[in-house]
Amino acid sequence: MPQTSKQLQTQTQQQVQTLSPQQILVVKLLELPAVELEDRVRAELLENPALEEGGEESNAEETPENNASQEEESADYDALGDYLTEDDIPPYKLQENNRTRGQRAEEIPFSDATSFYETLQEQLGERNLTEKQRTIANYLIGSLDDDGLLRKNLETLGDELAIYGGIDASPDELEEVLHLVQDFDPPGLAARSLQECLLIQLRRRADSDSGVSSLVGIEERIIGECYDDFTRKHWDRIMQKLGLPEETFQRALSEITKLNPRPGASMGEAIGRNMQQIVPDFLVETFEDGTITLALNNRGVPQLHVSRHFAELLDEHTRNKANQSTESRQAMLFLKQKMDAAQGFISAVKQRQQTLLVTMQTIIDLQRPFFEEGDESLLRPMVLKDVAERAKLDISTISRVSNSKYVQTPYGIYSLKFFFNEGYITDGGEELSTREIRQALRELVEGEDRQKPYTDDELTGLLAAKGYPVARRTVAKYRVQLNIPVARLRK
Repeated sequence: MPQTSKQLQTQTQQQVQTLSPQQILVVKLLELPAVELEDRVRAELLENPALEEGGEESNAEETPENNASQEEESADYDALGDYLTEDDIPPYKLQENNRTRGQRAEEIPFSDATSFYETLQEQLGERNLTEKQRTIANYLIGSLDDDGLLRKNLETLGDELAIYGGIDASPDELEEVLHLVQDFDPPGLAARSLQECLLIQLRRRADSDSGVSSLVGIEERIIGECYDDFTRKHWDRIMQKLGLPEETFQRALSEITKLNPRPGASMGEAIGRNMQQIVPDFLVETFEDGTITLALNNRGVPQLHVSRHFAELLDEHTRNKANQSTESRQAMLFLKQKMDAAQGFISAVKQRQQTLLVTMQTIIDLQRPFFEEGDESLLRPMVLKDVAERAKLDISTISRVSNSKYVQTPYGIYSLKFFFNEGYITDGGEELSTREIRQALRELVEGEDRQKPYTDDELTGLLAAKGYPVARRTVAKYRVQLNIPVARLRK
């Protein structure tokens, strides 16, 4: 007889951890940067009439529903299912509930800005060009980075034009159109290096103001003939090489420092896309006595409280609970739902603020030398785990805080991700920052002889002499990360 197989059914118990709706709300708010948090708060104010803005404290917390019995009654109401929706409330009533008494409606500004790309297109349209030149110019404009500089070489751009645009342009044609684009505003646009960017601005200044042409000539010589010494701040060497008196050199140096190394950034928007202005989430100040202060940037986020009117209505319905009709019970459930949602949102916002402050303070403590001096080389190796352990938070929480958040310091605005970098352990047990090693590698390449650039083996030896004993393959990896080509292509 054929044998049949039997499938046994068994029961097992598993412990599964799920997030409550309140925890999910906290996580979502934690991920939002300052600008998006402001939008989220405004949206919540519109959606929930029980939530109001302003510093006035409501007496909602004094009602019986909001003290020790809150959790018990919440569980009872959750089992009832559907609630009334806001469709039953006239829109004008919602608007009235979302304004605190004595406040006027906030005006919402609209931006009418023109993108960087559109501005350059307008300037291009004013030039008398052939169809081929116009196509090349359009491609050059589209190849500029957010700083307004041209990071690709003309040979690569020529190949791309041939492949993607079907345009066969000679190097001379590309050079001619490039000089035309460099004549656009703002000055320094489409430069292929910082040196060329500064020189374009100086030449434009000399053409527009003959009164400073003699001084501009000195500035051009400083940038054109002594650029390496200028980047290394070897002022005595420059004065000796050009035969300049110190007073004249200081005047020229003062004018050079007024030039814009990022002409594209002055347009306010990135090429081809509308980029929001960066609003820092944290404000850090450093004082001479070594004190470092930290504050959240909450200027666009209003203070929140539960509507006093809603609290009074809920209290009234609760007192008349015994003689309620079906409509009254539904109204009470609606009020209760909105009150709970408002209190939960306020609690989530406060928890977000506390988590952000704890995380940022920990970063300051771990990277204190940088916040005191502003020197990037002082950044120590730091990963998410280091901050999580010191702040006593989960790594995923630190990851959410550091994503899309910025901090304003006396030295500029930085992304929180800027402060995280891996470490390198030497044979002697010393921990070095990979950022510091990459910076040293960049300086070596920038100072090398262009006729005889360093190989990876030579760079490895030079780094070891500077106190960075890294392997050759590590040097090659960092070189690639810095977009530095191999030695034969740097000649």
